[in-house]
Amino acid sequence: MAGFPRSAPAPTASAGTEPGPSREAFLLLRTVFTVAPVLFGLDKFTNLLTDWTDYLAPWVNDIAPGSAQDAMYAVGVVEILAGVVVALAPRYGGPLVAAWLAGIIVNLLTIPDYYDVALRDFGLLVAALALARLAVVHSPVTPGWMTRR
Repeated sequence: MAGFPRSAPAPTASAGTEPGPSREAFLLLRTVFTVAPVLFGLDKFTNLLTDWTDYLAPWVNDIAPGSAQDAMYAVGVVEILAGVVVALAPRYGGPLVAAWLAGIIVNLLTIPDYYDVALRDFGLLVAALALARLAVVHSPVTPGWMTRR
């Protein structure tokens, strides 16, 4: 029985830049997982889209220092940083966003009436993991500006 390969085959010099559905999917996911976390992170400071404190489970609010809004400020900073990591190093940013979404899912599953949002976030978690897998082929392991010459 054939299974998934443990790692992707070594890409050729041009494999990461060749046009095609895989490259397009990678660019789409990297763009979305860069822009969305940054915008949602910024909105944690303005609450223009929604009152984000409504999505914070009471038990999380109890263990977080300060008010629920203070917790949302911290969440906003983390989301902005996650978006930046996806932009610069999607191979690592994808799992980072997936882990963050797993925490959000746990939080949402403990609030009545938010199961639909948790299910949507599970779909996003899977997409973030797909981004990380596509980045193996379509993005260098380390961003060029981080390498020594």
